[in-house]
Amino acid sequence: MRVMHVMAGAPEGGAENIMLESVLALAEAGLTQHVVTRPDNQFRVQKFREAGIGVDVAPFNNAWPFPTRRVLGEAIKTFKPDVIEYWMGRAGQFAPKEYRNRSIGWYGGYYKLARFVNCEWHVGLTIDLLRHIREQGVSEDRSGIIHTYADFEGADPVDRASLDTPEDAPVALALARLHEKKGLDTLLDATAKVPGLYVWIAGEGPLEAELRAHCKRLNLDDRVRFLGWRNDRGALLAACDVVAFPSRYEPFGTVTVDAWAASRPLVAADAVGPAAYVKDGENGVLIPKNDVGALANALSKVITDEEFAAKIVAGGRASYEAQFNKAAFQRDSKAFYQKIIDFAGPFPG
Repeated sequence: MRVMHVMAGAPEGGAENIMLESVLALAEAGLTQHVVTRPDNQFRVQKFREAGIGVDVAPFNNAWPFPTRRVLGEAIKTFKPDVIEYWMGRAGQFAPKEYRNRSIGWYGGYYKLARFVNCEWHVGLTIDLLRHIREQGVSEDRSGIIHTYADFEGADPVDRASLDTPEDAPVALALARLHEKKGLDTLLDATAKVPGLYVWIAGEGPLEAELRAHCKRLNLDDRVRFLGWRNDRGALLAACDVVAFPSRYEPFGTVTVDAWAASRPLVAADAVGPAAYVKDGENGVLIPKNDVGALANALSKVITDEEFAAKIVAGGRASYEAQFNKAAFQRDSKAFYQKIIDFAGPFPG
């Protein structure tokens, strides 16, 4: 089974992490793979190459698409993939129509079908994204759902001293792009209401200066750490006490699965993605978006009520084992790819 992956996303981000970890998991499952991606994330490119996966880089510039079309066309003819997966809409716009019958559009958000006009097949990350795909006219036999996974087994906790954090302090971890959609201002406001709580914010984005200024206004500089983009999510998760996920907009949110996989209690706002999977009081705490008081109360309860925290951790782990583990991802991906190969046949030539 030969699979090519095309990713034109940002240097860092949740969907980009999903793609990286998915390709590595499929390599472990024995698939022969090749990647075409942008050159601006050398960490990702290096990880692929370390796993024996070939990589071509292209600019993916919509204003001048010809260099990317050339790179992609040559890569397809050389690699001869049975399946080509286009990760997110930006990549899908470059799909050549002559390979439509073996091309998948991957939806990590509510993309328009027009972005995948040359993809016969469509896969969503969540139940609601699958609904979105089918409401645009894609038939059931040409669409499916493949959940992501997380795997942090054996991850050693980051040294708290390296993040200027006391060993005995409760720590909430936010893994998020610094963007208005992520609700990090709500998290800062809630933190001001929870005495002694430290917060680690791992991510980059356009609101960094604004969030730092807000932090200063709230007199939280001594308890909030802006960590920038991190490639050691497992180490951060292993060292925190609770995962805070206050997003206002989230089609899914890999943070949910990260918390469950790492056996950490999760407090999430009820954006569409988390609301579909988090059962309040069972596998996490689900609160209304933008509700500072509810977020503060939830964080306080988790860090002070050990029995409750243990309950939602156990529930989260059960949800992970049932639906979001690596073996399930590998099985479901291979089954979907085989369906495409049965339809399109092996690559000609």
